[in-house]
Amino acid sequence: MSKLNIDQKSIKSLFSDNKSDFLIPDYQRPYAWQITECQTLWEDTFSFAIPEKDYQKFKPGNEYFLGPIVTYKNEAGKLEIIDGQQRLTTLMLLLRALYTHYLVAQDAQTVKTREEIAKCIWKTDEFSNPIMNQLKIDSQVATDEVKEEFLSILLTGEAPEKMKSNYAINYRFFQGRIKDLITKMPSSFMYYPVRLMNNCILLPIEAESQDTALTIFSTLNNRGMPLSDADIFKAQFYKYYSTKGTKDDFVQRWSRLNSLCERIFHPISITPMDELFTKYMYYERALQGIDSSTTEALRKFYEGKNDYALLKKETTFSNLEDLASFWDDVYSQNEDRFSLRVLRRLFVLCYAPNSMWGYILSVYYLRNKTEDGSLEEKALCSFLDIITGFIWAYAVTNPGVNSLRTPIYAEMINIIKGVPVEFNKFKFDRQSLSTSFENYEFRNNRPITKSILTWWALSNENQVIPSLDTTFEIEHIYAKKRNEIEHSLSNPAKLESIGNKAILEKRINIRVSDFQFGVKKKYYQGFTTDRGVEKEKTINLELISISNKNSDFIEEDIDSRKQAILDGFYNFLEANNLIK
Repeated sequence: MSKLNIDQKSIKSLFSDNKSDFLIPDYQRPYAWQITECQTLWEDTFSFAIPEKDYQKFKPGNEYFLGPIVTYKNEAGKLEIIDGQQRLTTLMLLLRALYTHYLVAQDAQTVKTREEIAKCIWKTDEFSNPIMNQLKIDSQVATDEVKEEFLSILLTGEAPEKMKSNYAINYRFFQGRIKDLITKMPSSFMYYPVRLMNNCILLPIEAESQDTALTIFSTLNNRGMPLSDADIFKAQFYKYYSTKGTKDDFVQRWSRLNSLCERIFHPISITPMDELFTKYMYYERALQGIDSSTTEALRKFYEGKNDYALLKKETTFSNLEDLASFWDDVYSQNEDRFSLRVLRRLFVLCYAPNSMWGYILSVYYLRNKTEDGSLEEKALCSFLDIITGFIWAYAVTNPGVNSLRTPIYAEMINIIKGVPVEFNKFKFDRQSLSTSFENYEFRNNRPITKSILTWWALSNENQVIPSLDTTFEIEHIYAKKRNEIEHSLSNPAKLESIGNKAILEKRINIRVSDFQFGVKKKYYQGFTTDRGVEKEKTINLELISISNKNSDFIEEDIDSRKQAILDGFYNFLEANNLIK
């Protein structure tokens, strides 16, 4: 079990400790606090130290908790800050601003306070004298281009207007607040820094390893995003490109890649950059011939046995950029890169019941792309059809993404080997497949329901490919409200039959959910209101066709449409050689 050193400390006892040698590591994010956060810190600590603007109302035993500081001691003996970077940095700026204003004071008490502040900012010699060129904190943040301003401010106490960083802006803010305090409440000024250092409390948590520190951070942090795996990877890239003398170019490339990922990926539980690294991980797994259904944690995989050797390969970062560009074109439905035949299939896959299609497509792209990033259209269409059919069918016959890993991982390796993706060991038996689909409850909360309906709508070659920005909901053609009134269905469960459901734009679905079919037809087809307002028709050609052909939609229509959808899907599987 990992050991933790936890001991509540005042700012002075923590910062002035000779063992305190803080490092903001290269994988941390840049300093982000702005005046809003600094004003909150100032107002909270000032109200605590000078209650009701009267320094005499302060109770000496009171304490104000500022939060945890999570660190671990690295090989160089420095305390790498995992959690608390923003708070710690800001406190250092505040202490430096206080020290600067104390330089002109000469009375004994003020001089003593100034010396105590100095011991919080600078390292000291064996006689406890501050070494004015050795700070208690250093920053190596890889993508923070202005970190030198932070260090300069701490060393010199100066932040001229030409400095535009958050460090400088926040330092000048504190200087302004201190000047106001001296002018308006001169008798309180000497008490604020003393109470700030002695009675404002931090909870330093020193872990024995980076892993433990990161775990603690993820558990404690409820104010912002914990460090991601991609932050750790960024530091490794930064070190690699620094040795090549191209770190500035890397910083710009990373920034562009990060912005691109934030625009195109929207994962639920990880960062957009982590999503890109995850997609790329499956390519590297396939290259290494790993078909184990147990997937390593992302950081563990890249760390490997050789200290992030994969990230130090010349091709890795370029491959990541290339892969991100590919997915940007997928999600933007770029007609310059993809034909309409391909875009139709990609649109359907964007409604897949799980994320596995994105991983196997990433492997396929990186293995088969040409120098200009293109893919052969016929082969790509065939591949997309096969993975669509297989993933859709597997979601019904073997629910849960875990069971899908075994066949998908094996095919990823086949892709690398240049072997066609055929799922030879996992083809479906027509009879048992039919039984599974007939008995499956296509409830709205099951992703496969919308997946099947999207595939069905787009299987019509005349169907216009919608924009991926369009929000579709599941429409009950025979309305639930109708059956509550008429009780005309022999089995109310048929309301949830796949034959009674279709994808419909949200803007239309909201208005037609409980209407009779005669009213629904109007909304499917579009109409003009009595006030001359145009109500646009649905993009779903099947719903328009149903509304044109049918005066009503009844139980027999639900049954026949269900059979048409299922038979169409079985035929699709057979056409792609997925039936035994």
